[in-house]
Amino acid sequence: MSSTVRPAAPFGRRLLTVTRVEELGVYRVLRLGDGDGPVPAAGQFAMLSAAERWGGGEGERPFLPRALSIARFQAGEAHYLLEDVGPGTERLCELGPGEEVWVSGPLGRGFAAPGPGRRAILAGGGVGIAPLAMLQDQLEQAGLQTTVLLGFRDRDRVPGAGLLREARLATDDGSAGHHGLVTELLAGELERDPRAVVYACGPAGMLEGVRSLCERMGVASQLALEAPMACGFGACYGCVVPRRGGGYLRVCVDGPVIDGEELEFVEAHAGAPT
Repeated sequence: MSSTVRPAAPFGRRLLTVTRVEELGVYRVLRLGDGDGPVPAAGQFAMLSAAERWGGGEGERPFLPRALSIARFQAGEAHYLLEDVGPGTERLCELGPGEEVWVSGPLGRGFAAPGPGRRAILAGGGVGIAPLAMLQDQLEQAGLQTTVLLGFRDRDRVPGAGLLREARLATDDGSAGHHGLVTELLAGELERDPRAVVYACGPAGMLEGVRSLCERMGVASQLALEAPMACGFGACYGCVVPRRGGGYLRVCVDGPVIDGEELEFVEAHAGAPT
């Protein structure tokens, strides 16, 4: 099973305006007006940088753009799910309506629809749930039902589940839903009905759990990796992951969505921040 064809991104970057910012617990949903940009596929990403004060340290040395999954695209607005985990995301979380952001994208390969007679299970963890929101939108618009399983560290992050519909929850601390890992919920779903395609994005440990579980049970999986990126166009080779059987895959152009069977394992640097 291969991923979707990539919608072509405009050459270079474009300056977009923040239209709205929503709070979901510790997360922020940054909305950018992008009516003239191409419609992204679920699973694609963009490279974002604030138009002003994008740098730190002595001399305000510029930060690299941040690669962020596109969480939703509606009515000419692109939505991005943010968590403050470092200086770059901290600056993006500070933005408010009317401020501007440089954006390159959509980039990379997205998710592919499940084949006939196969249901879609969406498994996400933490801020990595972002690309699953658009995927749920697109699958349901095509008349396909989805099963959504989301895992979070604690109660402060549980409001992020509001990005998707009818999700079953797991939390590490037991503050909501199943006390344990989202992969435990997934195992139960696959034991009841293994005729599924699993779509996953989240921390590397979770993605490796999904990959190995699906491999053992003979279930197809599509994993959205989030390796750190410098360029987003495959030029710098900073986001490579080892391919099963030898060689490497560049997450930014060969992914970010990669079939689980193409990977021997999910490396520690290839997941969403925790």
